Amino acid sequence: MLKEIYGWIQNISVYLIVTAAVMHAVPGKEYEKYVRFFSGLVLILLLFTPVLRLAGKEESFYGMYQSREYELDKRAIEEAQEWFADGKFLEFLPDEYTEGGGAYDEEKGQDESAGNIEVGEIRIGE
Repeated sequence: MLKEIYGWIQNISVYLIVTAAVMHAVPGKEYEKYVRFFSGLVLILLLFTPVLRLAGKEESFYGMYQSREYELDKRAIEEAQEWFADGKFLEFLPDEYTEGGGAYDEEKGQDESAGNIEVGEIRIGE
């Protein structure tokens, strides 16, 4: 029991030292409130970890967090898939590169305007 309390206090103290170092490294006052908010949330989680462990809810809490994280990752992948399927990744290119550069032949897998190169012979290690 004392070992667990010692580890808990050690985790909190290391976290506070790291937070103080980060606060000194923040470039301006406008970001300081965001860092304080985030570090406060993490500190609350660190303080309640033993309470969750004693109540037997630690595993269910971590399970809920991991399932939520999985859902967010899944949604991000689906959005990226839709983005690529819609062809939005070429929107930043000028028209001369997308439409005027020649028609794309799907069967051959190349542009019609691209030159054909034939390789006659390859020698390795002469």
